[in-house]
Amino acid sequence: MGKYAVINPATGETIKEYPTATDAGIQDAIAAAQKAYTEWSRKTTLAERAALAQKAADLFRERKEALGAIINREMGKPLAQSIGEAEFSGDITEVFAKNAEEWLADEVLDVEDGLRTFIRHQGLGVILGIMPWNYPYYQVARFASPNLILGNTIVLKHAECCPESALAIEQIYRDAGFPEGAYVNVFASHDQISTIIADDRIQGVSLTGSERAGAIVAEQAGKYLKKCVLELGGSDVFLVLETDNIDHAVKHAVAGRMENTGQACNGSKRIVVMDKYFDEFTEKFKAAISGLSYENGDFGPLSSEGATRGLSAQVQGALAQGAKLLVGDNDPKGNVYTPSILAEITPAMDVYSQELFGPVAQIYKVSSDEEAIELANSSPYGLGSIVICDDLERAEKVGNQLDVGMVFIGASGLEGADIPFGGVKKSGYGRELGKGGMMEFANKKLFRFAG
Repeated sequence: MGKYAVINPATGETIKEYPTATDAGIQDAIAAAQKAYTEWSRKTTLAERAALAQKAADLFRERKEALGAIINREMGKPLAQSIGEAEFSGDITEVFAKNAEEWLADEVLDVEDGLRTFIRHQGLGVILGIMPWNYPYYQVARFASPNLILGNTIVLKHAECCPESALAIEQIYRDAGFPEGAYVNVFASHDQISTIIADDRIQGVSLTGSERAGAIVAEQAGKYLKKCVLELGGSDVFLVLETDNIDHAVKHAVAGRMENTGQACNGSKRIVVMDKYFDEFTEKFKAAISGLSYENGDFGPLSSEGATRGLSAQVQGALAQGAKLLVGDNDPKGNVYTPSILAEITPAMDVYSQELFGPVAQIYKVSSDEEAIELANSSPYGLGSIVICDDLERAEKVGNQLDVGMVFIGASGLEGADIPFGGVKKSGYGRELGKGGMMEFANKKLFRFAG
C-alpha cells in the first residue's frame, strides 16, 4: 500500500489506505486527459461546458452532508465548517458557470490599421493541479471548475491524507456529465509529480501548498517551460489602528485567527495593535481565545501528528528565545492543540518570520502607522491583511503601503466566490477565483482578418 490513507486526527485511527499510482497508471491518466482535451474540450462550446459546471455546483450542495463528514474524519475540520466548505465549493463553481461567457468574451482590439482584430480566450490543454489538505474541496473547486469551463482538462494530485475527498470530487465532476479524462484523480508520489510536469502533454501546473513545495514545483515547471500558479504560505497581519468598537476588532481577530483551527494560509497570524488600544484589546482577546471549546466544535484537532509536533516545536522555540505565552499551554492532547497567544516577540526570534499553521496568534504593540507598516512588511510572506480603522481613507492609505496581495478593510472573512485570491513575495504568484483566476491558464489567442 502507498502513503495515501484516511487517518482520523481526532483518534489516530487509520480508517482506510489506498495504493499509490503505478507509473503505467500515471501515463494512462495523462493520456485520458489529453484525449478529453482533443476530442471533447476543443469540440464543445463554452456554454456547454458551463452547463456541466452548473450541474457540478448543484452536486456539491446536494452532497454537502456526506462531503462534510468525509473531511471531518480526514483532516479534523469541525463538521459545520466542513459542510460549509462543500457549500462554498458549489457557490464557487456556480459563479464561474454563470459568469464564464462574460469573462471569456472576445476582446476586440482598436488597432491602428483598422483591420478586424480580437483576442479569444481558450484552453491550453492538460493542467496539473497539486492541492492541499486544509481545504480539500474549496481549493480544488477554485482551480478545477474554471479550467474545465475554459476548455482545459485536469490531472489532480490531492494531499496524501485526503484520498476519500479526492475521489468524491472526481465523482462529482463525472456525475455532472464531464467525460472520462476531463478530470482525472491520481494518487501520485513525489517522483511521479516530477514525471507529470516533464510530460509534453502537460501545459501548466497549479500548486497550493508550502513554500518549500512551491519552490520545487516552480523549478521543475520552469525547466520544462510550463505556466505555473503558486498559492503558498502566509503570515497575515491584522492591524488595529483606530476604532470606537474594540469588541468588533476582537471578534474579527478571533475569527481571522481561528478559521479552520488556524490552518488557513490567509489566517490572521500576527495581531498588530496600536498602543492606546493594546491593553484593552489584549485582555478581551485573551478572554475570547480562552473561551473557545473543542467540545463545542469551536475548533478541531490539528490535521496530523506531524502538524502537531511541528507547531509545538515552533512555540517551544519561541518560548526558549524569550517570548511569553499569554494563553495556552503548548501541551497538546493527541492532536488537540489549545488555542494560544504569543507576546513579547522580537525580530531576533525565529518565530518572528515563521508561519504558525495552527491556533496560535502572535500579538504586537505599535505606536504609529509607520511602525505597523514596517512590522507588517518585515515578513517574507505577502498574502493578505486586515485593517481595522474607522477612518477609511487612512485605512486605504495604509493598505497601499502593505506588501500583500489582498487588503480587507473593516472585517475578516471578506473572501468571496468571485473575488480574486493570491499574494506576493514568498506567498507565491498568480491569482485564483474571479475573472483573473479563470484567465491564468488561458490561451489568449489573437485573430486578425485581412481587409
